[in-house]
Amino acid sequence: MTLSLCMIVRNEATHLPGCFQSVSDCVDEIIVVDTGSTDDTIAISEAAGAKVVTVDWQNDFAAARNISLDHATGDWVLVLDADETLTPAGQQLLQQVRTGEPWGDIALADVLMVTLLRHEVEAEQTPYSAVSRLFRRHPQVRFQRPYHETVDDAVAVVMAQESQWQVVTYPEVAMIHTGYQASAIAARDKFARAQSIMAGYLAEHPDDPYIANKLGALYGQAGDWDKARPLLERALQMGKADPSTTYELHYHLALADSSHDRWTEAEAHYRLALAQPIPETLKLGAYINLGSILTGQKQLTGAVELFEKATQIAPNFAVAHYNLGTAQRGRGYLEPAIAAYKTAIALQPHYAEAHQNLGVALFKLGKLPESIQSFQRALTLYQHTDPSRAFQLQHSLRSLGLVT
Repeated sequence: MTLSLCMIVRNEATHLPGCFQSVSDCVDEIIVVDTGSTDDTIAISEAAGAKVVTVDWQNDFAAARNISLDHATGDWVLVLDADETLTPAGQQLLQQVRTGEPWGDIALADVLMVTLLRHEVEAEQTPYSAVSRLFRRHPQVRFQRPYHETVDDAVAVVMAQESQWQVVTYPEVAMIHTGYQASAIAARDKFARAQSIMAGYLAEHPDDPYIANKLGALYGQAGDWDKARPLLERALQMGKADPSTTYELHYHLALADSSHDRWTEAEAHYRLALAQPIPETLKLGAYINLGSILTGQKQLTGAVELFEKATQIAPNFAVAHYNLGTAQRGRGYLEPAIAAYKTAIALQPHYAEAHQNLGVALFKLGKLPESIQSFQRALTLYQHTDPSRAFQLQHSLRSLGLVT
């Protein structure tokens, strides 16, 4: 089997080398559609052996991606953005596809698409997402929607017409995405463009719950949950959403309720989100946020159960261990709390809040030298990231006689 990497780019000279390196031994051709770069994007792409197609930007991501598909010749297509790289597991998957290995009991010849798990670096709420980026090159598999574009609807149509096809999910993290890092978000005015494209599309397609959900989430991320709520509620009432979108709708409505301290309503939405038949890895945000609500309500046993579930799903997610430590400390279980905080710190050494709360737990156990050491580490970290918090912590430590 041959495999084509298809990309759309604009001014991605910084990210492209890492992306290309991650696929260097895994693809047979690279198609790059450039929508108006003014940096070295085209030269870097050509140096990597890519076929570069230049087009005018039409305010439509699906249209640009479909141009890349038009130029692909491989049996399979992998779609990446410049700020995405393959993991070793993802590289292994591509080699499996290229050699035609069966998918367990399923012959690869019957697989139309492989859903990939993507790690969202520094995403505050959901560290993992599922993306439809690896699929057989098929004339009817095309991207739809001008923003948050996917091939999912096209794949569903093909499967309805040709019953032999199957969609499978790769269980390992196949991709890493850095687009949610603060520096990446600050570098681009993504909100205005996304809002304009999605609002225009939704005006023409008012019954699309997927885009209504994404636009509502966008308003919420900008802090306007009151504007988001009608979109989210209307999308949910349509009753047409797939389980993944239904999960997100309940999740976002829970965030909207939380923004107004409607904790009972938020809890109900999180529980409905968790009931959706999607991979547990994709539910981490709901587990963490529901656990935090229960912690605030002093329902600590329930909170511990949720946080423990989160740590089982994603053992390397530091936030889950930190929250578990906080719930255990609230119950008075100091040793388990210390263990959880130490795990969070091992995973994320610059986690100032974990160092601070570890210091509190150690102090309560009377382990003063270790406690002071943890507090000092937290102070040092806060001084670089949050000076006002460093001042508050230092004042509190002085009042306890732990620093001079």
